Amino acid sequence: MGRLVPLKEPMKKHLCLALLFLGLTAPFAAAQEQPTIYTIVPGDTLWGLSQRFLKDPYYWPNVWANNQSVGNPHFIYPGQKVRIYSDRIEVEQAPAAPAPQAPAAQELREEPQAVTFSVNGSEGFLIENGMKPSGNVISLHQNREMAGTDDIVYTDIGRAQGANPGDRYQIFKKIGPVSHPVTNVILGQQVIPLGELQLSELEEKASKAIVTKSFQEISAGSFLLPYQERKLTIPLKSADRDLTGYIVQTQTGNQALAVNDVVFLDLGKAQGMQAGNMLYIVRDVVPDQRYANAKIEKLPVEVVGALVVVATGMNSSTAVIVKSVDTVYRGDRVEMKKSR
Repeated sequence: MGRLVPLKEPMKKHLCLALLFLGLTAPFAAAQEQPTIYTIVPGDTLWGLSQRFLKDPYYWPNVWANNQSVGNPHFIYPGQKVRIYSDRIEVEQAPAAPAPQAPAAQELREEPQAVTFSVNGSEGFLIENGMKPSGNVISLHQNREMAGTDDIVYTDIGRAQGANPGDRYQIFKKIGPVSHPVTNVILGQQVIPLGELQLSELEEKASKAIVTKSFQEISAGSFLLPYQERKLTIPLKSADRDLTGYIVQTQTGNQALAVNDVVFLDLGKAQGMQAGNMLYIVRDVVPDQRYANAKIEKLPVEVVGALVVVATGMNSSTAVIVKSVDTVYRGDRVEMKKSR
């Protein structure tokens, strides 16, 4: 039988300190694993919650897809509880009385931080009916067919238009007319950027210019608009009104779309659209009347994605798809909901 060996005093002291440390840190570690509890208030959205707590506004489809109690990201209800973890958000099944929480849990009320969205200027836009360019490329040096960076071109912009040497313009090309997918009304011409130029020598109604940057081949007939910075960082803006519109055209001409694809909408400044607004991409759900006791007029819409507006015209805008949980198509409806 072994003999118990008494601990020496320094060893006893170290052991006691170790036990005391474990006793103090174990509750702390357990508390750290507890979620933060947040109660949904009017105006909250999954997009806002994702940004506020996970610093990722584009996480909301994951919240939506992993919480069966949320049928539509437009509709989360005041009084619902959400559990906030370091890497996820969980929505409780239904509004309920507050459950007892561990001491580490706390109620939060905080404003979402600013979020930005960057664009490089290659998105293009719709030049609407009645919108006139500043001028055109009327000829290329030595009658060439195509021009690129550092080549000389000639424009119909001169001193009569108030132009000066050194003025900068962006060069665009018209792709073709864009018709509304529902009304078939022609909304304007789709255009893409080709490059940039700077005026060097001016006559009364014409000028010589140098192509300072080219993204695609430039030909006579390309039109010009005053230079604007192409690379922009756009702050995401909350909606200040309800709007409904359509995806009327795509940058590539493809019918099936996904994340990062560029689209054009039939909503612009005249309708209250602003760069930075986020809209949901939605589709109607057709009710099956065979199983209904009464006629069903309307079902909640199916939300298939989201997009961010990066540029606005008077009655149109350019947007980039930032999330899709299903294939997005030209003609899909978009909705913006004001926070209430």
